[in-house]
Amino acid sequence: MTHPMEIFFFHLMPWPKMPADLTEKYRSSWVVLPNELYDPEFGHQLYNDYLDQLEYADQIGFDALCVNEHHQNGYGLMPSPNIMAGMLARRTKQARIAILGNGINLRENPLRVAEEVAMLDVVSGGRVISGFVRGIGAEYFSLNLDPSQSRSRFHEAHELIIKAWTHPGPFEWDGEHYNFRYVNVWPRPLQQPHPPIFSPSQGSTETIRWAAKHGYPYICTYTPIDQLVEYYGLYKQIAAEEFGYEAGPEKFGWTSMVYIADDEKTAIEEARPHIEYFAKRCFALPPQMLVPPGYTSKESFRRMVEAQSAGRGGGGFDYDNMIATGQALIGTAEQVGERLIRNMERAGTGIFMGAFQIGDMPHAKVMDNLERFAKDVMPHLPRARFDYMAKGPSVQPASA
Repeated sequence: MTHPMEIFFFHLMPWPKMPADLTEKYRSSWVVLPNELYDPEFGHQLYNDYLDQLEYADQIGFDALCVNEHHQNGYGLMPSPNIMAGMLARRTKQARIAILGNGINLRENPLRVAEEVAMLDVVSGGRVISGFVRGIGAEYFSLNLDPSQSRSRFHEAHELIIKAWTHPGPFEWDGEHYNFRYVNVWPRPLQQPHPPIFSPSQGSTETIRWAAKHGYPYICTYTPIDQLVEYYGLYKQIAAEEFGYEAGPEKFGWTSMVYIADDEKTAIEEARPHIEYFAKRCFALPPQMLVPPGYTSKESFRRMVEAQSAGRGGGGFDYDNMIATGQALIGTAEQVGERLIRNMERAGTGIFMGAFQIGDMPHAKVMDNLERFAKDVMPHLPRARFDYMAKGPSVQPASA
């Protein structure tokens, strides 16, 4: 039986004008890419096109719209996901706004995240999903932070934010990394006890265990299906054996690029340059920037090496392999729908995050891609409305 699912629009907001000789000239699209390559006049139109795409997805029935945080790069032009979420909060009506996520350990003051997310939740009418991330290794170069303190800062920031949302203030916080005489967050979030928390990651054993401990949905981006099965299997095992609950499909999400055309040959030909732009320019990231010393454990590093050998990470994406491993769903609407359902079933996941804007894909092509998916794929998918705050399985049929 096919798992019911929710459909998210995962957007990176990449810069579409990075040069073809990027790696030879600048080494990376992260940290060291000269900002003179950014054109603010073009950027004005680009941001508005990207927001139009997300707003359109709300109008045609997507369950959630995703924004995220990255710094000093051409991969994703959202150094502040909360600003983007604020724009969407007033201009959308139905879809949840998934912030995937705030790099809470990258901030000197995590209470800013607690305040801003609470404010967004109130303005949006309780539609916020609050993802918490450590940030990939490159962020530590951009922000001049010690990666060896990443995880301990993350855990403390998480505990502080949750307490700020759920306990009466003011109270005092005296921690290892953060100290506040008065914690007294105004406003409080509309969703009680707090907005749903998501945990986006790339297979870190520690993060899988942390997400399972708290019952947070675990989200993987651009990950081969075989590895998703392994990661989600570990989550389920930890949830059952260590924390006493059964993890349902609403605890797992995955991201795949999506492109639809009238026939498969055309879809593959039209999507190829945009996916190759993403692989060779957007994700031009040397290994030493991706995984700086102290950032990850030996076990998690092993998993990352295995991931790279499977055709992703470190700029090592291969177009044909991405299609074969489910990281890209390219074809007719019927083919995309069949492959999506098959991969969701195999991985046991209930959250699909489609990247319908890919690399340097033009605005008109993105809008057509969204429309085709909404008209020709979504009506054939089993839909649900998940209660992400429930620790065990909790599925509500979609009201549509």
